[in-house]
Amino acid sequence: MNFKLFILCFLAFQYVGFTQDIVDYVNPFIGTSNFGATNPGAIAPRGMASVSPFNVAGKQNTLEKDSRWLSNPYVNENTFLTGFSHVNLSGVGCPDLGVILLMPTTGKLETNHLNYGSTYSNEVAKAGYYSTTLDKYKVKVETTASTRTGISRYSFPKGDANILLNLGLGLTNEQGASIKIVSPTEIEGMRTVGSFCYYKPEENYPVYFVVKFSKPADEFGVWRTPKTYKGVEAQWMPYNGKTRIMKGYKKEVIGDSIGSYFKYHFKEPTQVEVKVGVSYISIENARENLEKETQNQTFETVYKNTSSEWNSLLSKIKVDGGSKDDKTVFYTALYHTLIHPNTLNDFNGEYPSMATRETLKTDGTRFTVFSFWDTYRNLHQLMSLLYPKQQSNMVKSMLNIYDESGWLPKWELNATETTTMVGDPAGIILTDTYLKGIKDFDVEKAYKAMYKSATQLENNPLRPGIKEYWSNGFLTTNNKGSVSTTQEYNITDYSIALLAKELGKKDDYKRFSKQALSYRNLYDDNLKLLHPKNPDGSWYEPFDPLAGANFSKNIGFIEGNSWQYSFMVSHDTKGLIKLMGGKKPFVKQLKKVFDNNQFDMANEPDIGYPFLFNYVKGEEWRSQKLVKQLVNKYFKNTPDGLPGNDDTGTMSAWVIYSMMGIYPISPGEPLYTITAPMFDKITIDLDSNYYEGKQLVINKTGNSNGKINSIELNGKSYKSYFINHDDLVKGTTLTINQK
Repeated sequence: MNFKLFILCFLAFQYVGFTQDIVDYVNPFIGTSNFGATNPGAIAPRGMASVSPFNVAGKQNTLEKDSRWLSNPYVNENTFLTGFSHVNLSGVGCPDLGVILLMPTTGKLETNHLNYGSTYSNEVAKAGYYSTTLDKYKVKVETTASTRTGISRYSFPKGDANILLNLGLGLTNEQGASIKIVSPTEIEGMRTVGSFCYYKPEENYPVYFVVKFSKPADEFGVWRTPKTYKGVEAQWMPYNGKTRIMKGYKKEVIGDSIGSYFKYHFKEPTQVEVKVGVSYISIENARENLEKETQNQTFETVYKNTSSEWNSLLSKIKVDGGSKDDKTVFYTALYHTLIHPNTLNDFNGEYPSMATRETLKTDGTRFTVFSFWDTYRNLHQLMSLLYPKQQSNMVKSMLNIYDESGWLPKWELNATETTTMVGDPAGIILTDTYLKGIKDFDVEKAYKAMYKSATQLENNPLRPGIKEYWSNGFLTTNNKGSVSTTQEYNITDYSIALLAKELGKKDDYKRFSKQALSYRNLYDDNLKLLHPKNPDGSWYEPFDPLAGANFSKNIGFIEGNSWQYSFMVSHDTKGLIKLMGGKKPFVKQLKKVFDNNQFDMANEPDIGYPFLFNYVKGEEWRSQKLVKQLVNKYFKNTPDGLPGNDDTGTMSAWVIYSMMGIYPISPGEPLYTITAPMFDKITIDLDSNYYEGKQLVINKTGNSNGKINSIELNGKSYKSYFINHDDLVKGTTLTINQK
């Protein structure tokens, strides 16, 4: 071999040795601390099932589920694990699900989770995979998942072993379950869930499951722990409150604190695989989901398929430059945006309808977990850009919900309407999607649904205070969060106006355009902030613009104060500039938000603020500086690497856009504002079924720490810091030069 050939072979070896799949940049531990509310469990993209380590039960833990408002099944600082739950939420602010807990143990049978729980070590988490070792039992646990099935592999040492299924334990205290051992290799049953935010307990609902084991149990049974009576009858009951273990029992057991055990006597170290199929329709569907998705597949095969699916979706964006940590933050954020909204329908297309929960059927994907107060601001815009087919199905799911219940969703979860948070955000997403060119849905039905929620004055669950809103033009202190709710309604009304204009509804366009500016009635020129008003039209006094920060209660605002809301008029920023007296006063007031520590990166109302300096010529550098500082401060390759609750991917979408150098500054409008990218090159593969271009390329040149000096669009000078969606998806190259 000559020397040149040797060098080429050596370089090729080096390249192969150091390349990696994009999926390898995902770190599911990001967001598992600092109340990010994510979990490191195994899940497939948009999965119904997931297998999360459950470490929030027991006073041994730093954060315990019953001692505070805790919305996640796993906390990174905790050390005591009591099982692995199979339906879970990621990055939400309220507790729900976190049920169907499996736990492998060894030795004597123990059914109390506080006794059988264990510390754990050697955690590994990847997209679609999680593993750990249970210290107490020396059992290695590995988990993966398909869309509707969670799969676990337990590596037991020699000796007696148990696999426990605990239906009494869950993230919330919602109760009610059934269990039946079908055979030494199969269990079926149901667990009641619901009461999101400990609200609407009358709307709880069942999740069904089937569990299959790769090895038959040598012994099996069920247990029930009844309530403890303290009255006179307690004297008659020697079994009062004591756990009843029913060995070999194969009839259905119904109750609250119930479970089953499968016992083995291993003569040598042995692996057991356990598959859990879930459904919100029936046990039969749960079994079919399991069989259709995983039958004759090993743990490795399921994980390989799920990892490949993750890699394919994540590879829609390729980034060059930046550190390994930068890429990990970026791709983990993208991973988090692909968890929710997630799949509700079974393999056969069946799903529970909104309101009645009767069984209906879909040909596509029926999505659920629509946290719209959060996600209308950026996540659905990201889905439209990267995954327009998914976004189209999400819109169709929204319209199906309207067909089934008579209303668009607000904060929908598994075919229940939680009505959490304020505003009427669904219309923003419908307009934004349509104006971005995703038009394969019934837009007239969408408009009719939006119009109804905006105008029906009686029995309107989406817009509390709607009569006052239309008569006054704004809400007063008669209504909770009067100022912020007025703002939310305004933003939606602006989106209705945009769609009305697109559809040629001129009168509606004029009406909603005017109403969208009604927040101006609440602008206090003395404070240069928004200020609540009393029903008689006078200012509410005494008024503290700082009151409401850090989720404290106040008058006029929801989860924030006047500083954190007054610039949240994304649809009328130019109008706000005029209200404040022009560009200089606007910049001065906006600077105070950041200089006086009033900016809250962990909450939605002000997350667009860093980009607002782009509206003032000569001040754009402030946005570039702020965005980079915020990314570096709050988004890290560590468990506390989110600023707070991920809010079903909203914070993750924020950092994705920020690192790409564009941001959807005005929800509802097909418009982005430009800032400095944090990679040398970003390449987005566009969906040819929706967009004309094959790729969108964003290049960065010059000094990474410098200001933007010039912008080029397809090699030609571009003078604006704002760009339309249509211009980006025609096969565009956007070049941002820094000096």
